[in-house]
Amino acid sequence: MTKEDLIARLRDIEWDDFEVKAAKSDLPKNIWETVSAFSNCSGGWIVLGVKQSGRSFDITGVDNIEKLEQDFFGTLRSKKFNVPLFATIHRYIIDGKNIIAFYIPSSEVKPVYFGTLENTFIRMGSGDQRATQQEIMSIIRDQSFGVQSQKSIPDTNIGMLDSDALTDFRSEVRRWGQVPHLDNANDEEFCKGVGITDHSGRLTYGGLIMLGKSPYTFNFVPTFCADYVEIPGKGQEATTNNYTYRIPEQQNLWEASRIILRRLRTLVNTPMIGINERGQSVQDFSEYDILREAMANQMAHADHFSPRRSCIHVFDDRIEFLNPGGMPMPLEVMENSFESQPRNPIIAKLFRLAHISENLGYGLRKLKRWQETTGHPMHIETTINSVKVIFDLQPRDVGVNVGVNVGVNVGVKLTDTQQNILELIKKQPSITHSQIADILKINTKTAERTTKYLREINLLKREGSDRTGSWIIIME
Repeated sequence: MTKEDLIARLRDIEWDDFEVKAAKSDLPKNIWETVSAFSNCSGGWIVLGVKQSGRSFDITGVDNIEKLEQDFFGTLRSKKFNVPLFATIHRYIIDGKNIIAFYIPSSEVKPVYFGTLENTFIRMGSGDQRATQQEIMSIIRDQSFGVQSQKSIPDTNIGMLDSDALTDFRSEVRRWGQVPHLDNANDEEFCKGVGITDHSGRLTYGGLIMLGKSPYTFNFVPTFCADYVEIPGKGQEATTNNYTYRIPEQQNLWEASRIILRRLRTLVNTPMIGINERGQSVQDFSEYDILREAMANQMAHADHFSPRRSCIHVFDDRIEFLNPGGMPMPLEVMENSFESQPRNPIIAKLFRLAHISENLGYGLRKLKRWQETTGHPMHIETTINSVKVIFDLQPRDVGVNVGVNVGVNVGVKLTDTQQNILELIKKQPSITHSQIADILKINTKTAERTTKYLREINLLKREGSDRTGSWIIIME
């Protein structure tokens, strides 16, 4: 971290990998909690000589750099912690005052605690929190795969990244303003700053998986795959050999995610909710945001080093996000009190910086908004060997007391897409699915799925053949 990087960060609030503490000649008592938290998570910076006042920082400086350094490294070399810890130090002078910063890397052996196991801390947002017993159990269970994506790959560099993917990724990060202090950095410094490479410029596994180019991605991670399949029908009897679309093999997660998000975008409603001050329509993207979060979380929790593939299956009536491997603890515990550390912290962080994922960890609370947002069920199926998140695309039970404005006998709650299709059919009974799709800017499959549902609930019927027939709305 350069002096300019530090100054830029001090203009913002604390990040999940950045902590300031006021110190003069003695180390703060709570510094060891932060050391434990960074060691158990994705690593981070502890900056001494800076005091936080609300959402701003004051440079207070330190008086005795040598003593603070000796006390800090002496404690790391002592038996205070259960495992040996390492750190690097950087010195700065800002406004004529001395500041020191220690970089604490993520430990390969976890959990990291001082004194007793109860003194295990994790990083949550911009603060340190004492880990619960369930969280400690999860850390122990996850450590076999929770470190791999953060490891550096010997003899690698950013020349092994796909330049177009990196440019596109940086554009998205800049668009959302997540790391403004890196907006004007060169690619090498940017990659170091966000964890794509380590501080020596070597690629991390997470950085390579996210933005690597062939053949390097597959040479270092032979099992890498991002699978997405659209399957006609409602059950597994329509096997993955019988599909209408399957994503071509991609060289990294970023390129795969861009394609998958475009496909998912066609499966959900985006109603207009108003007009802004410039006269532009304002649309509600909440359904899409949930699926976007589900995809990012799946990729952040996938075991990219296992031959068992994660996949997204899109059926006529539902979307399934499947990850091999069980959850680290019972689902009800995670839903009520637990925000897990992702299996691949680097990948989770990169998706967050690009505003594709808003939450680190499983993001279960956001995923569970699906039913509230759409009126359709969302549920999670877990086994010892897999986790499947399922979003229904049509309601299982018909509601009451809500009609639509097409003059039909309706006692059900219809989506905007369903209402718009009924309006088009009312004006043009011979309209085809492809014409509906063109007018409403939706996927043809979405149009077919919607008319099929409207027929199932007796709002619509077809007279004549699919090619030359016409639609009939069942009137009052």
